Amino acid sequence: MLNFARRLEDLGYPELRAAGVGTLQVNLGWRCNHSCKHCHLQAGPDRVEEMDRETVQAVIAAVAKSRIPTVDLTGGAPELNPHFLYLVESLSEQGVRLIDRCNLTILLEPGMEALPEFLARHRVELVCSLPSFQEETVDRLRGAGTFRKSLEALRRLNEAGYGGEDPDLVLNLMANPAGAYFPAAQADLEARFRQELGQRHRLRFHHLYTLFNMPIGRFRDFLERSGNYRRYLDRLAVSFNPATVPGLMCRHLLSVAWDGRLYDCDFNQALDLPLQPDLPQTIRDFDMEALRHRPIRLGDHCYGCTAGSGSSCGGTLAEG
Repeated sequence: MLNFARRLEDLGYPELRAAGVGTLQVNLGWRCNHSCKHCHLQAGPDRVEEMDRETVQAVIAAVAKSRIPTVDLTGGAPELNPHFLYLVESLSEQGVRLIDRCNLTILLEPGMEALPEFLARHRVELVCSLPSFQEETVDRLRGAGTFRKSLEALRRLNEAGYGGEDPDLVLNLMANPAGAYFPAAQADLEARFRQELGQRHRLRFHHLYTLFNMPIGRFRDFLERSGNYRRYLDRLAVSFNPATVPGLMCRHLLSVAWDGRLYDCDFNQALDLPLQPDLPQTIRDFDMEALRHRPIRLGDHCYGCTAGSGSSCGGTLAEG
């Protein structure tokens, strides 16, 4: 398998550089009410990593100073962070486009009952993970009863106005494969989800995104245990699509870890591959001019974003 950086070099990219910072993705912590088998961060109920109030303030200050248009909140389950409501309220006052990456079942946890209305009030766009429209698959990945809980959470979001005609109450879904294979074509899978969730359960959503399982974290552990790691990585490399490179999310996004350290993406955060050493390293040192066109750190896991139609937090990147 050809090294990923060398593959880009052969395409005329001696180094891959960012094309701006349109989105600040903020990881509020690795604590989650699930321990999903495909999680690249190995998040779960026992994780203690959590963004503190001082770092949250630094995020708010950096967004205000640099006028970053979009802030994407993720985790773990970002809603479990005790400063989540404060952060949403503060960024909402700045007029920032806010995205919450919600696992759905968190909305059914004790103390979270008012969250759908809170999110709707602040016009937070939702990207809700739902690996499949099949109950057996979801429960196998996330635990018994998870699928039914996810449907109930979607009902509550629909009741709060999400998934309907209000353009400010966007509800998108994100699906990923249940094993060591590629997702179905995004448009085809969206049609299946719409049929299953709409016709069978009368649930509404706007769009569905597909995401490749990245060969890192808990999913890498699964691949190695099953003897599929090298085969999966080779398949990603063979499926490399040059058309995905201009739209790679690391070229338009900057990731902030729970402790304030900066990364090119959430996947590099999972691998502890920080920014190049001559760049600002934490959100407290945020400097848009230094970061706007920064060189991006690469690894062979990057094949997971460039295979086939590509993969990103916003779904596919190009035609396969």
